[in-house]
Amino acid sequence: MTLAIWIATALAAFATMEVWAALLHGKVWHHALWSIHRSHHTKRRGAFEKNDALASLHAPIAAGLIMYGSWGAPGPLREAAFGFGLGMTAFGLAYVLVHDGLVHGRLPVSGLARIPYLARVRDAHRVHHGTGGPPYGLFLGPLVLARGAAAGARAARAARSAQRAR
Repeated sequence: MTLAIWIATALAAFATMEVWAALLHGKVWHHALWSIHRSHHTKRRGAFEKNDALASLHAPIAAGLIMYGSWGAPGPLREAAFGFGLGMTAFGLAYVLVHDGLVHGRLPVSGLARIPYLARVRDAHRVHHGTGGPPYGLFLGPLVLARGAAAGARAARAARSAQRAR
């Protein structure tokens, strides 16, 4: 039963984090926190950018959930907290590998592009950088772009332009 709770809540957390990240990115980072996030949309100088601070905001929450799930009073809430913390952590790791590594080349993971969906994720995120608009999420970026013929046509033009610019 415990393992089932961990798996279910970890998967739910991973999916929730994609939606949450897209919401934060589009509604907060591109508005109220643009002074920090702008560094991600300009040429980076050095290994780090101001925007890297935004990526670490959820780590203490995930760590706290995992700690409560390890040391809290036994019961379903403790198990759910542990699973949710694991899911948040898994999302963060996947995000760093795909976003910072594959999309922006900050980690040596270019081989991930051999996975067709991850190559489409990379291209969708490059559309975002080309236009400053949607998709704001990462892993669902290709699906967001596929919605609606007009949005899809604009995205394809921007993706081709981004590929030529490389």
